[in-house]
Amino acid sequence: MIWLELLVVLACIFLGARLGGIGLGTIAAIGLAFLVFVFGLTPGSPPRTVLGMILTVITAAATMQAAGGLDYLVKIAERALRIWPRGITLVATVVAYLFTFMAGTAHIIYALLPVIAEVSRKAGVRPERPLSIATVASQQAITASPISAATVALLGLLSGPGIRMEQILLISVPSTFLGCILGALAVMWKGKELDQDLTYKERMAKGLIEEPVAAATLDSAQLRRARGSVIVFLAAAVLVVAMGLSPSFRPSHPVLANGEETIEQLDMAPAIMIIMLAAAGVNMLLFRASPAATVKGSLMNAGVVALISIAGLGWLGSSFFEGNRSVIIGGISGIIQQQPWFFAIGLFVLSILLGSQAAAVVTLVPVGIGLGLAIPYIIAMFPAVNGSFFLPTRPNLLAAISFDRTGTTRIGKYVLNHSFMLPGMVTTISSAVIGFLIAQAVF
Repeated sequence: MIWLELLVVLACIFLGARLGGIGLGTIAAIGLAFLVFVFGLTPGSPPRTVLGMILTVITAAATMQAAGGLDYLVKIAERALRIWPRGITLVATVVAYLFTFMAGTAHIIYALLPVIAEVSRKAGVRPERPLSIATVASQQAITASPISAATVALLGLLSGPGIRMEQILLISVPSTFLGCILGALAVMWKGKELDQDLTYKERMAKGLIEEPVAAATLDSAQLRRARGSVIVFLAAAVLVVAMGLSPSFRPSHPVLANGEETIEQLDMAPAIMIIMLAAAGVNMLLFRASPAATVKGSLMNAGVVALISIAGLGWLGSSFFEGNRSVIIGGISGIIQQQPWFFAIGLFVLSILLGSQAAAVVTLVPVGIGLGLAIPYIIAMFPAVNGSFFLPTRPNLLAAISFDRTGTTRIGKYVLNHSFMLPGMVTTISSAVIGFLIAQAVF
């Protein structure tokens, strides 16, 4: 029976991934209905805490976007990218990583891509190099950002075993950053130089490459609002990190349990929700982040898609696992306990199918916890959820290709030999290996 149930789960993942968007969550709900009403499994618990944290973080980021903060961040990035044009491959990697790290979302890469393409072309650097690794770096930074949906989801799942935010960041930040630098070095000299590329020459001869239009500038009032919203958002993020690093910052409150009153410290999950939702309110009150513009923005739309996807997939995954816990643990616990890296392959493959780091986390990490996999190893393998680059069907990859007017960033003849494969594989494998080394040294 378990194989039929697994077939239902996999079929829903494949169909949902093919539909994309909220289809991941809604199709997963069909599978959940089959598991519960046809196979008689007891439904697992929906990831309520994870969903709550993601919702509040996305709301704060969306108000920053509505106040013009995202445009302001992009202008800062543009200045940074022009500092060292010939070294655009390394600079773009660092900028994409830091901006995603601060914003908690990789959607900022869409605004950075045309800037990277323009600067690299004018510097005579093959745009494929910085565009490919910057796109990959923006995904890796998600698994390092303390306010990203994926990291928040991991914290929510590991808070039970007593893991705090600083323990996750201690491994994920250096491992992913160093992995991105290695990925940048891997493509630093990839392909022909721009002035020797035949595709670029053909496009130039046909007049297909136009000068980019300058971005609109913000007036003084808009600039003040934009700066203020960024400061509020980043201050909230710093406060969240500070509370994770030093639990003493969190308030305590009395709790009545079994007729006795005890004092408990505020958990990180509600702390994150309160701080980020309050930051959204401050942006609305002080910096004119319109409620209507907030809910219509691209960040909020992406957040809603993530919420529905995670709700359906997380519930489906927990129901399948809880209904077959003894069989699953007895069947594969030996393999994973002897070869922990095998779990990383599972995370990587699942992230390819789902196209979402957070969805892969809430689907498979509970399995690793249930199997008794060492928590430091789970954290070390966290960057393995960045497998969405493997198939050139994701929006961020397609955007990078479209912004490269020179034609150097492309999907290969055999599909998988595309521009993002080399930096993606080098970065992901390097991040996981470095994470393992850090976990062994620290824990």
